[in-house]
Amino acid sequence: MSTLATIAFDIETTGFSTTDQLTVVGFDAEIGSRVFLNTDGSTCAPDIEQHVNDHLTTPVTLSVHDDEDALLDAVKTFVDATIAQRDVKLVAYNGETWKGGFDLPFLRTRLSHHEREWPFAELPYIDVMEVFSSRFNTSENSLTGVYDELVASGHGTVDPFKESSEAVDAWQTSDFEAVILHNIADIRRTRALMDIAERYCSKSDFSMKSLDPVISEG
Repeated sequence: MSTLATIAFDIETTGFSTTDQLTVVGFDAEIGSRVFLNTDGSTCAPDIEQHVNDHLTTPVTLSVHDDEDALLDAVKTFVDATIAQRDVKLVAYNGETWKGGFDLPFLRTRLSHHEREWPFAELPYIDVMEVFSSRFNTSENSLTGVYDELVASGHGTVDPFKESSEAVDAWQTSDFEAVILHNIADIRRTRALMDIAERYCSKSDFSMKSLDPVISEG
């Protein structure tokens, strides 16, 4: 596992129901972040990527899409061309655990709605929340809570929100820059926590699984 670089993953959505949609999908690696924004046809500042990078020391590459369908296509193209060609593992915080999780189940539902192919075929996956729940002494188990207790500086400072739910309202009012910065903060928190976990935990403490579907298309 130690030979696999970490790619942190997180999504933003309009809510939690089966009819809600993806607003932002983000990936973070050591060299920078790749973020996809769904504006749902709303106007977006043409220089939004530069505005976002003005807040960051490690760069982000941003692409803007008019709808969820186009966002999903772009994510699949990115994963196929970039992530799938490298020795990496996909890591999320409560993205999918044996008890549940949010990001991957939500993504599956939206992919099914649009009849799109699963983008993470053959990628190994680790949910870092499980490691911190069982192998570290923390007072809570949320991403921001664990990060603040164990890291307490850096990536979290770019987050404009105190609660993740604020990202829903911000997106609805077309405050896309704030939603993107929140997503970047979360994917960088996730990767930072994975780095800590790998420093202090044994390989047997991590539960890694393949995201390869039973039936692969293409």
